[in-house]
Amino acid sequence: MRTAKVHRIPTASPDDVSGLAAAIASGAIAPEGILAIFGKTEGNGCVNDFSRGFSVSVLQALLRAHLGAAADDICLVMSGGTEGGMSPHLLVFEVAQTAPGGPSPALAVGRAHTPDLPSEHLGRMGQVRAVAEGVRQAMAAAGIRDAGDVHFVQVKCPLLTAARVREAEARGATTATSDTLKSMGLSRGASALGIALALGEVAEAALSDAAICADYGLWSGRASCSSGIELLGHEIVVLGLSKDWSGPLAIAHGVMADAIDVAPAREAIGTLGVSAGDDTIVLAKAEASRSGLIRGRRHTMLDDSDISSTRHARAFVAGALAGVVGHTDIYVSGGAEHQGPDGGGPVAIIARRIVAEQR
Repeated sequence: MRTAKVHRIPTASPDDVSGLAAAIASGAIAPEGILAIFGKTEGNGCVNDFSRGFSVSVLQALLRAHLGAAADDICLVMSGGTEGGMSPHLLVFEVAQTAPGGPSPALAVGRAHTPDLPSEHLGRMGQVRAVAEGVRQAMAAAGIRDAGDVHFVQVKCPLLTAARVREAEARGATTATSDTLKSMGLSRGASALGIALALGEVAEAALSDAAICADYGLWSGRASCSSGIELLGHEIVVLGLSKDWSGPLAIAHGVMADAIDVAPAREAIGTLGVSAGDDTIVLAKAEASRSGLIRGRRHTMLDDSDISSTRHARAFVAGALAGVVGHTDIYVSGGAEHQGPDGGGPVAIIARRIVAEQR
């Protein structure tokens, strides 16, 4: 059977792959088993955050040295912005083959890559449908047959640049926006609704171009979408539970109602029957509430002209969750359009089940 392994590796800079290289050299990680790598890099998380592409480039060079062209199958999802106390790190998702008989169902990991997205489809139903199909493919790859067994879907999606807008216009096409920063939110929002469509959280009849980043009553409780300049298609990683997998690792999720609602994280930890600690993996979304309020109190994240609200939100939510698990190696992605309710967002916990180890 397949068994999932998750390795958390700290990084000293966006181009630091020494920890991963050492783990491969020691045999702690088998490069041929790597399915995906999530990373928190210390850029600004905006259009011009080249720390993401920098990290992807050095990771690809290392992996190609071991795997050749097969390295391009690995999903590399770099999320920029480690504001506040959030610690830059990599999460390496590996699959290994083990003898049947271990604890099951267990953490399952599936991945998919979509074709390059024409710029005129970004932030529109074309992107929604492309992501939905990619999620279904990743679920199939993970052996997850029931959408209810999916607990987190991470999508790395593209954004628009001035050059990409001009290229579309030269073909006689129009883009949803010419504002490159706004395109990040539209891409995240359309991707999130694609996840919601694939998981049955939203009916396709409720969706339209006009609803994207407008009707925030439509959202997914398991979507995490991060846009970047470093790709043109989508890299999709589905995390869930499957009887096709065995092992001690499991995943549970909840939805934070606002930026200080850490109860869902605690409940997910309790569902897994573990205690929070240094080995607890946390994946979450964050955004500043559009109302300008948190539980009736005014916040100024949307009024700061110097720092993007996504940067404030990442730092705020990462700090709140760090207080739950007791460490700062937390993967918090900013910009939660259609990813949970306004001001809140999905949170997932991956942990080693104590109960499973005692069977």
